[in-house]
Amino acid sequence: MFDRRTMIKGAGAALGMAISARSYAQIKGANDRLRVAVVGVNGRGQAHMSAFTKLPNVAVTHLVDVDSRVLAKRAGEFAAKGHAAPQIERDYRRMLDRKSVDIVTVATPDHWHAKLAIDAMESGRDVYLEKPIGMAPAEGEALIAAQQRTRRVLQVGNQQRSSKETRELADLVRAGMLGDVYEAQTWYANNRISIGRGQGVPPPAHLDWNMWQGPRPRGPYRSNLVHYNWHWFWKYGTGETCNNAMHELDVARWLMGLTYPKTVSARGSRRFYRGDDWEMYDTLALDLVYADGRAIRWDGNSCNGMPRYGRGRGVLFLGTRGSAIVDRNGFELFDLAGKQIRQVAAPASSETTGTVGEGALDVYHAGNFVDVIRGRASALASPIREGHISTTLCHLGNIAYRTGTALTLDEATGRPSSPEAMKLWSVDYEPGWEVKA
Repeated sequence: MFDRRTMIKGAGAALGMAISARSYAQIKGANDRLRVAVVGVNGRGQAHMSAFTKLPNVAVTHLVDVDSRVLAKRAGEFAAKGHAAPQIERDYRRMLDRKSVDIVTVATPDHWHAKLAIDAMESGRDVYLEKPIGMAPAEGEALIAAQQRTRRVLQVGNQQRSSKETRELADLVRAGMLGDVYEAQTWYANNRISIGRGQGVPPPAHLDWNMWQGPRPRGPYRSNLVHYNWHWFWKYGTGETCNNAMHELDVARWLMGLTYPKTVSARGSRRFYRGDDWEMYDTLALDLVYADGRAIRWDGNSCNGMPRYGRGRGVLFLGTRGSAIVDRNGFELFDLAGKQIRQVAAPASSETTGTVGEGALDVYHAGNFVDVIRGRASALASPIREGHISTTLCHLGNIAYRTGTALTLDEATGRPSSPEAMKLWSVDYEPGWEVKA
């Protein structure tokens, strides 16, 4: 078993096995340096900064954030590592007005994802978009339409799709190693603390509160909302399901060859710190059942960090000939008696439950994105249509939880038959900030 709690250093060394400077030099346009703007640099954006600087002839040249204090800190840290000092902006629209940006990566809070990605593609940029791709399924539909219209390269940031080990397991599953894979059990376990009771206070001077709210209807600032706790408020966040289940549900349906299920049900509650401002569940059991009887389950435990099979997160595949466990750092195969018959570990590991989530897979995934832009690879590891399906599964879990009903879906589109559920298929916007298809 591997210890999944701590990221092992070595992403840069592992990169050399997957992407070499020599291979880039052999393709057309390889000498054109790609200039990257990272939008949102407080959390996950740090992993973007690190990954793209490890790619040959790619430079992070712009940092964008609505918090001037965070922006200055990240720019200073970046320059201290020996990189050229990046240009900084608090308003992403000024960055899009510049000709000196080729790629935009989006690592903002969830409510900004679709709007920023669409605006960037409309401006002629290729986009690396963190998951979830939007606040609701309608935003995913808008992203698909925008990508088709602009023909820009749009990679969704569920980075395990670029894992060599997960892809190896996918080949084994398709070859029948596990027989008929009839069920996937997925999980996430963490020990998040209480967010307490916030106060309605003026926003700090270093935070552009109106710009932080962006597409969402304007409201008062709260002292315990920014920078991370917005995840647990329905106005700005999408819960642990979109925050983390997206990764494992994506791997499960990818290896099983599935899209939308027939039914979705969710059972959840707030079990810990019930007196705080956290609006959502911290414990959720999500069940996706397909027309042929196959099933995917996700068990989310935000505040109880008990690992399963030595892992804080992962996927267990159950088949008629054997089973497999996979996470970001490798996989194990078992026979029907539960005896391990193979173990494959990644040469460089990726963080699993931290808020930055940095690791080797970020470099591989960014590398695949850049390869497609430059014509070296023909296919994205995670194109928007695939990212939309997996994100929608997570949204449907939230919708089932919020409506308190089991959902029956149109298996072609993922849309629930319930009018009440369809009210949550989209969200409201601040006038003038709408996300449009």
